[in-house]
Amino acid sequence: VRRHLRVATGGTPTLAGCPVLPANNIWNARVDMLPIAAHSDGYVTTIGRDRGLHADFGSGQWDGGPIGIPFAVVPGSQPLVAVSFEYADESDPGPYPIPLEVPVEGGPGSSGDRHVLVLDRDHCRLYEMWSSYPQADGSWQAGSGAVFDLRSNALRPDGWTSADAAGLPVLPGLVRYEEVEAGAIRHAIRF
Repeated sequence: VRRHLRVATGGTPTLAGCPVLPANNIWNARVDMLPIAAHSDGYVTTIGRDRGLHADFGSGQWDGGPIGIPFAVVPGSQPLVAVSFEYADESDPGPYPIPLEVPVEGGPGSSGDRHVLVLDRDHCRLYEMWSSYPQADGSWQAGSGAVFDLRSNALRPDGWTSADAAGLPVLPGLVRYEEVEAGAIRHAIRF
C-alpha cells in the first residue's frame, strides 16, 4: 500500500492514481491559518489536557491483532462479491470488489469494528464496510456499506449511515505512512 500514495501538485492527496476527494473538498481544506474554533477550549478540556495522542497508524499489534484501519487497492477487474447489510436501507447495495485476502480491521478474528476498505484504482471508487464478516460461500455480511466516488464531492443522503456511522468516508481521514514520512498531512484527520 505504501507505494500507492502521492501528493499531487496543489496539495491534494492521491492514492493509487486517484484523488482522495477533489481539491476543494472539506477533507482537503487547509486549517493551519484558520482562527481557533469558539468551543476549542471546551473540546480540549473534555478530551483531557494532559492526555497524549494515541497514533494508531496501523503498525504492529495490540492484544494479538493488528492495529489501525487497513485498506486494499484493487484493479477495476477485481471480481465482485455479494454483500448483505444489517442496515440495508442506508447502505449502497453490492456487489463490492472485495479480494479474497482483504485485510479486516483488527484481523480476521477481531470482535471490534471490523472495517473493510477497498479502493478500485481504475474507477477511483471507494468501498467501505463496517462489522464485516466473510461468509462460507464467498459473500460478505456487514453492518453497513457505502460507496464513494473519490472524484466527487457528492454526499450520502441526509441522515444515512456509512462505515463510520456519520455518513462520511473513513479512508480520506486516515493518516498514511507516506504522509508521516514526508512530514506533512494535507487533509483532515479522523479521530
